[in-house]
Parts: sequence; C-alpha cells; structure tokens
Amino acid sequence: MTKFGELIGSKIPTLIDFYADWEGENTNFHSILRDVAAALGDKAKVVKIDVSKNETLAAALRIKGNPTYIIYKNGEMKWRQTGQQDANTLISLVEQYV
Repeated sequence: MTKFGELIGSKIPTLIDFYADWEGENTNFHSILRDVAAALGDKAKVVKIDVSKNETLAAALRIKGNPTYIIYKNGEMKWRQTGQQDANTLISLVEQYV
C-alpha cells in the first residue's frame, strides 16, 4: 500500500482504472484508456490496477464492480464511478482537477 500512497499523493491528478483480467480482454476498453492517457499527456497520470492481483487494496477501497474509476489528487479522492466510461468523459473529468 506504500506504493499506492505514493501514486495517489501526486500533485497532478491520477486516474486509476480498477479492472479484472478474468472478465476477458476488451480491446476497445484498453484503447479508450490509451486515448485518455495520450490526450492528457503530462497533465495527469492514467493507471490500471488489476483487482485480482491487488485484492487487499480492492477490498480496502471497497471496489465491487469493474471497471471502477477513481481520480485522486494530493492523496484525496476527487471522483469515483463504477461502469464503462467513454474517453471524452474521462478526459473532461480529469481536466477538472488539472
């Protein structure tokens, strides 16, 4: 969890996608995150965390559905949503905290 604390403690917004590999490979879903990361550039971080490999963290954050997106800035949760989101929505949400 120390690494997670460092990750979310950033001064720039961090969009985290909590997902599960066992749900199957969805290439459209992964391309959305690439588009978000490309559009935001250095203004924000985009990180994927596999809940099946990080069960303790997922339990601590009460991640119940996949995908779950959370935006952190300066260690504080700014926004959270479960369910698929399109790239433009995610970009707009993160840009609110830049």
